[in-house]
Amino acid sequence: MSTPFLSIVIPAHNEEGRLLHTLKQIFSFLEKQSYSSEVIIVENGSTDRTFVFAQEYAQHHANLIVLHEEPPGKGNAVRRGMLEARGEFRFICDADLSMPIEELQKFLPPILNDFDIAIGSREAPGAIRYHEPSYRHLGGRAINFLIRLFILPGLNDTQCGFKCFRAETADVIFRQQTLTGWSFDIELLYLARQKKLRIKEIPIQWYFDPDSKVNAVRDALRMISDIFRIHLNAMRGRYDLKP
Repeated sequence: MSTPFLSIVIPAHNEEGRLLHTLKQIFSFLEKQSYSSEVIIVENGSTDRTFVFAQEYAQHHANLIVLHEEPPGKGNAVRRGMLEARGEFRFICDADLSMPIEELQKFLPPILNDFDIAIGSREAPGAIRYHEPSYRHLGGRAINFLIRLFILPGLNDTQCGFKCFRAETADVIFRQQTLTGWSFDIELLYLARQKKLRIKEIPIQWYFDPDSKVNAVRDALRMISDIFRIHLNAMRGRYDLKP
């Protein structure tokens, strides 16, 4: 079986309301490209018909793979998809498609070269946010301040749900991932920094989704806890001991 150029990994938890629309946009975009691709949906603990809808859509698209990941947590779902993926480039894509799929070209050669990880950024020069309430933006900046202070200085936006990894990078750092929830990507980027991998921030257009599953208070508190957990792990040399 030939290796696709691109794998798109979509973690999906209770996404029956928007998954089909997202898939239509993604496949419409991919059909216009000259490179080969695969799309991987990782359904994770849904109580609605997300898994059924994804399987039905896959019957008409041979390059759509549907997986079920039992342990809860976005980090678990993404890890499973990225390690199952076969693409030379592996792209994490939130199911809400808050970044237009056409922006994906910015993450790939020939537009982007000389990188190991490319992260979508809502704060990099040239990025545009649409319709985001000011309290959500300010809360996000406060969290990012802590991330930059304790773990990842110099990165303006680590929590955007659109990131691209070279295959050899994904195969290494996702095997070292320990966090299973929303903060998994902070840990991954820390591991990448430890390995001196090349991380580039890509300014994107991003649209706030009023139906976002992120709870501004609950998830912020969890993320703050995870930030200090990563910081403590790093101080204890836990990441240094991993192969």
